Amino acid sequence: MLTILILVPLVGALAIPFLPAASAKSIAIGTAAGTLGLAVAVAVLFKTDEGMQMTEQVDWIGAFGVHYAVGVDGLGLLMVLLTAVIVPVVLVAGWHEGDEAPRSYYAWVLAMEALSLAVFLATDVFLFYVVFEATLIPAYFLIGGFGREGRSAAAVKFLMFQLAGGLVLLASVIGLYVVSAEQGRASYLLSDLEQLDISTEAGRWLFLGFFIAFAIKAPLFPVHTWLADTAEKATPGTSVLLVCVLDKIGTFGMLRFCLGLFPEASQWATPVVVTLALISIVYGALLAIAQDDLLRLIGLTSLSHFGFITLGIFVFSTQGGSGAILYMVNHGIGTAALFLVAGYIIRRRGTALISEMGGLEKATPVLAGLLLVAGLATLGLPGLSPFISEFLVLLAAFDYAWWVGAVAVLGIVLAAIYVLWMYQRVMTGPTPATVEDTPDALPREILAVAPLMVALVAFGFFPQPLLDISNPYAEDLLSHVGVQDDPPTVARLGAHVFDQEGGE
Repeated sequence: MLTILILVPLVGALAIPFLPAASAKSIAIGTAAGTLGLAVAVAVLFKTDEGMQMTEQVDWIGAFGVHYAVGVDGLGLLMVLLTAVIVPVVLVAGWHEGDEAPRSYYAWVLAMEALSLAVFLATDVFLFYVVFEATLIPAYFLIGGFGREGRSAAAVKFLMFQLAGGLVLLASVIGLYVVSAEQGRASYLLSDLEQLDISTEAGRWLFLGFFIAFAIKAPLFPVHTWLADTAEKATPGTSVLLVCVLDKIGTFGMLRFCLGLFPEASQWATPVVVTLALISIVYGALLAIAQDDLLRLIGLTSLSHFGFITLGIFVFSTQGGSGAILYMVNHGIGTAALFLVAGYIIRRRGTALISEMGGLEKATPVLAGLLLVAGLATLGLPGLSPFISEFLVLLAAFDYAWWVGAVAVLGIVLAAIYVLWMYQRVMTGPTPATVEDTPDALPREILAVAPLMVALVAFGFFPQPLLDISNPYAEDLLSHVGVQDDPPTVARLGAHVFDQEGGE
């Protein structure tokens, strides 16, 4: 079933260039809907307490221990569902984004979906590396072929950063082969690599190769500078695919490979990684406040949010791990909504500059409401799903060190500033004559973002379905790393300390 899940969008991507241009859009949407149906079927069959499931394994390059091997666990399932939901939403919301060259646009979108699904399902490191690098192909053409002036330079910058990370990752992938070959039989299967006895020095060097590649992909300070240019120049739909799906590969890889294969090295690197995460949280928020381009602003908010995700991963607690995984899902939902609604507004105003907007809410009250909900989700308003993620990460951060939690909270405060100030400048104030006749959101546009809005509210009040999937994975990973959560305690009473069970 997992192979079919990958093949459906891949076959669609390969078929569209040979079909009439007029049918490309409907075929792409139908293919994406079929992929979503398969992803839901996988979720229905998934059992939350059984680890890696639905595994498939076939020898690929026997001499090097390479296999075509796929499987799904809690982390992979959530990323698969996020991808399968985001793609049809993007295709419907960006109805006219691919009009210039519909066959190439829709083929690249489906190709990115197929390769992203393969990344999240791969259980062989070499297979992961191949599809990890292959995702750059559709991403490059989507950025460089569609969007605003300057998109070609943004596409090249994106590609250079990602290729640099890929080369570093390749060195570590080769290193894993050497280590596994020295210990008996070369293998790239995760199940085999997790059993290796890797020396401390070798493990730390290999960890660095993986982490640097994933920090670029995520992105994390200071290797984040491609993000803002890409978000500004690409179409809103492409930005959603990049930030809400492709960039999740970075934090996914940190959990799956950095912690999974190099637990000692991950703990060794924690002080530096936590520091980089805190810088990303605050610096990304400050940069967002200073932006006048709406799409660039939204892109830079993700630098701050990926800082929170990385922080949750590397404080090594069940709350932090579950919060980080939940944050990956909720960030994808909320940021996708924000990008798409911003795209609606830009198409109506003919500019992405916030300074040239203002007073839109009277002419477009539905768009104003959609932008407000998406913005409030981004700043972590209680009752919307990102709040739960941030709350769990902050709990874990304060448990790790009070000052780490205090700095992270500053990111929440700054988020309120950049979101509310953005909304004020775009939507409030006197209504200029040039916007009095601006059309409000179309039924199709409302329908496209409606699933995202429903998810923000539903998981805000009832996050348990997501936690039921993320918690077992986080607990198993923490056990594999060899770290235990501190036992919960309450206030000292006399000479005794009482735990939550009431015992001494």
